[in-house]
Amino acid sequence: MRTAFSKTFALSSLSAALLAAGIPVHALADDPTLDTVVVTGVRGSAPRTVTDSPVPIDVITAEQLEKTGQNGLKDILTRLLPSFNAPTINGGGTAFLVRGISMRGLGGDQVLILVNGKRRHNTAMINNNARVGTAAVPVDLDLIPTAAIERIEVLRDGAAAQYGSDAIAGVINIILKKDNAGITSDSSLGQYYSGDGTTGHEAANLGTTLGDGGFFNLSFDAKSQEPYDRAGSVEGNFGPLWDGSPDPRNSQTHGWGEEYGLGRDRTASTAYNLELPLENDVTLYSFSTLSYRDGKKVLGHRAPTDITAMVGNTDGQPYPKGGQATREVKETDYQFAVGGKGLAAGWNWDLSTTYGRDKAKLYTDNNLNISNGPDFSQQRFHLADETFDQWTNNLDFTRALDIGWSSPLETSFGIEYRWEKFELGEGEPNSYNYGDYVIPSGQYAGRRPDPGLFSVNGTSPEDANAKIRHSGAAYVDFGLNITSQWYAAFALRQEQYNQGIGETTSGKFTTRYEFLPGYAVRAAVSNGFRAPSLAQNAFSSTSSVTQFLGGGVTTTARTKQMRPDSPEAIALGAETLKPEKSRNYSLGFTAEPIERLRFTADLYLIDIDDRILQTGILSGTAVSDILEANGLPRNLSGQYFANAADTRTKGIDLVLDYSQNFGEYGQAKWSVAYNHNKTTIRDLAETPSELSSLGSGYVLFDRQQQLDLTKATPKDKWILSTNYRLDDWNVNLAVTRYGEYTEGNNNAENDRTYSPKWITDIDVAYDISDNVTVAVGANNLFDEYPDSIGIVPWAGTYEYGMFSPYGLGGGYYYGRLSLAF
Repeated sequence: MRTAFSKTFALSSLSAALLAAGIPVHALADDPTLDTVVVTGVRGSAPRTVTDSPVPIDVITAEQLEKTGQNGLKDILTRLLPSFNAPTINGGGTAFLVRGISMRGLGGDQVLILVNGKRRHNTAMINNNARVGTAAVPVDLDLIPTAAIERIEVLRDGAAAQYGSDAIAGVINIILKKDNAGITSDSSLGQYYSGDGTTGHEAANLGTTLGDGGFFNLSFDAKSQEPYDRAGSVEGNFGPLWDGSPDPRNSQTHGWGEEYGLGRDRTASTAYNLELPLENDVTLYSFSTLSYRDGKKVLGHRAPTDITAMVGNTDGQPYPKGGQATREVKETDYQFAVGGKGLAAGWNWDLSTTYGRDKAKLYTDNNLNISNGPDFSQQRFHLADETFDQWTNNLDFTRALDIGWSSPLETSFGIEYRWEKFELGEGEPNSYNYGDYVIPSGQYAGRRPDPGLFSVNGTSPEDANAKIRHSGAAYVDFGLNITSQWYAAFALRQEQYNQGIGETTSGKFTTRYEFLPGYAVRAAVSNGFRAPSLAQNAFSSTSSVTQFLGGGVTTTARTKQMRPDSPEAIALGAETLKPEKSRNYSLGFTAEPIERLRFTADLYLIDIDDRILQTGILSGTAVSDILEANGLPRNLSGQYFANAADTRTKGIDLVLDYSQNFGEYGQAKWSVAYNHNKTTIRDLAETPSELSSLGSGYVLFDRQQQLDLTKATPKDKWILSTNYRLDDWNVNLAVTRYGEYTEGNNNAENDRTYSPKWITDIDVAYDISDNVTVAVGANNLFDEYPDSIGIVPWAGTYEYGMFSPYGLGGGYYYGRLSLAF
């Protein structure tokens, strides 16, 4: 025992030292993830595991998902992957549901998501005004039921040559369960230490046989999450009202700050996965997911002067202390895939079609359209419908060809056709119209209030839009063991788009050389691309955005997100969006020096040209003149999406895993994982002449936008974990260190850099019988919060900021009951 402990301590010390350089960790010789045959990033009949893959791949099992104590896939992956992060709040009216994720420091739509190897459709809700991942239209991972997941394979390398658009940072392939017998159920209930945010989660799975040798697997997942806020005691610091009377919020703060936290989320999902062997070596397969979500969140508050003064302090004004509207989302999402696979003339073939749709109906409550006058009977409005459809068709062929070498040439080729549609449907007229009410008295006597709602406008007929895109692709992929120690692979993909994007060509070369038994180097070089999303080309909206000025002063800018092809955007310098283009380089080292110990280190560098980002808020008299000349209200500000910057992201992933058997004292799996990444701006797009001619203060991509791109996510992250099993007890302990990050501003005095924090999660389970397991656990066991250095507690960021990758709620405890029959 003393010798075994000494070895473990020495190895743990070694891993900590190595991790200081930055590496990820995973499976071991007796860990099933080590021997899992991965299907992501490799093609051909020759099986490859995590250990001998020529590119870095993580495998996450269903058991690991369960033991995190998290209830959504975004938060689960944040807890398990050092290179994966998701901010807590992040701004934007729908970002409380579709939070901007980041992998290897890149945006959520620069990561390709697959389900059973088939492309997953994106959300319909663009991350408009989101500070982290702004302009992104990612896949909403939380709408994939965790009960259906057998494992997740995470390819940490560019793969556009293999899979097409979006695979710049890597690929996340979600493999659904194939169990053909039994029923399982996992129920959990928990809340934050503060007594709020109560969340219940139910995940159930049923497997049965289908035909001769087939299976049918059905899953159900439901979550009910109550809101929480961490505004604390929100003390007012407001100036007097227009008539000189004091602002009532300075002494009556109840209710303010409810926007500072997470909203309500009620989601129900189901999924199935099936295979049915037919005659002549043909297998029919199909899978599907279906989800419904009802989400609601309080939006930022508005001063009494935003409403009361504008209606002349009319009797019956429903919000005498100022207004605080809510945003509601009712969302339906599904994916359906069907296909067949078999063997013909020595070739393995796979023919499939996949259709996905996400539709979100947006509402607001406690809101007003003051331009319609003092009749405040309507306070709930339908804002818009946002819909995204994607239809993908694939035909793939694979064969091991004997070319006279010591091993066959693994050969694959295939074609793909994809059709996509994004539609932005208009809201009800009272959510955007410009009424004829004229303020009768007071400071603004004789003026008409702004059109639309005071917090966020509905979509007008002019903003409603629909765009359709077609693309076709063909690829070839070769892999060969040149010698028993040396493997090399090459992939080439040609893709053709309509709508002016044109052709793109992507290539990738990978190699792995085992120079000693258990020791290998691996490398990859590739180029890739990401086509502009349809939503980036079609989305338009008007909302109120908080801006921070010097000296802790804030203002609310009524801001229109303009389509890049709209006359008003073109007049301010907008151009047709181009694809983002990337170049990826990686160099890695793998080692298995002793049994049950695995170490990997992978350096990477990703250059991206023409990144699509959101401009800063463009405002002032000159901008108002342009907007008014294009038929818009004069007091608007403007933003649009643009190819704003060329960036470079470089980093390192380190992983160290060790498995240890203590005999009668149980067994443990130790893991240390680390990621360090840094994004810099290589080049900024020139400010267009239409903007620069308005004055020296106008730039395309301002200081705040630049800091959000380069410093808003942790530059490094450690995950140290162990899983210990003794008889009927199982303990899972993870300690995660999130590095520093910065919430920037156009005024440097308002920048806030948040220090690193260690977050501890624990899950303790006990097997009552072969069929029943109970567990208790805590996320953020020691109730850690971000630094209390928020800019102005009453202006929207509050004391803990917005970007925290580990949440703002503090400690969370839960209980879990698992059944298996």
